[in-house]
Amino acid sequence: MIFRSIRDVSIPAIGLGTWDLRGSQCAQTVSFALQNGYSHVDTAAYYENESEVGDGIRASGMNRPDLFLTTKVWWDQLAADAFSTSAETSLRKLQTDYVDLLLVHWPNPDIPLAETIGALVEAKDRGLARSIGVSNYPSALLRQAQDLAGGQLVTNQVEYHPFLSQRTLLQTTQDLGMALTAYCPIVKGRVDQEGLFRDLAEKYGKSPVQITLRWHVQQPNVIAIPKSSNPDRLKANIEIFDFELDSDEMAQISALGRPEGRLINAAWGPVWDPE
Repeated sequence: MIFRSIRDVSIPAIGLGTWDLRGSQCAQTVSFALQNGYSHVDTAAYYENESEVGDGIRASGMNRPDLFLTTKVWWDQLAADAFSTSAETSLRKLQTDYVDLLLVHWPNPDIPLAETIGALVEAKDRGLARSIGVSNYPSALLRQAQDLAGGQLVTNQVEYHPFLSQRTLLQTTQDLGMALTAYCPIVKGRVDQEGLFRDLAEKYGKSPVQITLRWHVQQPNVIAIPKSSNPDRLKANIEIFDFELDSDEMAQISALGRPEGRLINAAWGPVWDPE
């Protein structure tokens, strides 16, 4: 496993995304993943599965210090008092005293950014989170947030995959000393249908999904959190550290990216970076 070291925080470069996992399937998936090489799990209050994620962690038998656990505060809970309550509720559901990373899930223009980031920093100061960051922040807003946080933000979690260019935001996170965490990294399996990925998969004896995830982790300070509940795919998603794409292959994949390749474009979302 590759780790990203960001401001003295060590983050596994591949994690388990849990969006849309529910009930016993969620708990079983988390437990299986942690028993089979994963140590990074990503959830959120909005996913309504934190209790099941907590159950899965306990069932796995993994020691808490060996786990990197992320959750997020939803965009309608970003005022100071509501933020604190949300974070505390998440810890209770997750059955833990702290999360390793606490994120603002989406920006909310109706709540002052200074209030939100102040509440985020306070959560870290109180020991509710070991590290902090944001999600779905475009570059200008990210720079403001990092300034308000005194440089403490370690990542910006955003949609990122071969069909969505994020050049501007990648440069911004690099400038700010942050990682970029990619959700929807395998484009819901669309890479299986792309000739380039099939060709590279044949060359390296891997799957198109594995080629895609390898492309992610070969980029500086990029983290990917693919989701699957299929045991074989879960195992395959972290079996990507025994080969390396060359520079031409990395460039060919990156060239597929387009600004219009976005899958997630929520009505409450910000204005994204131009590319």
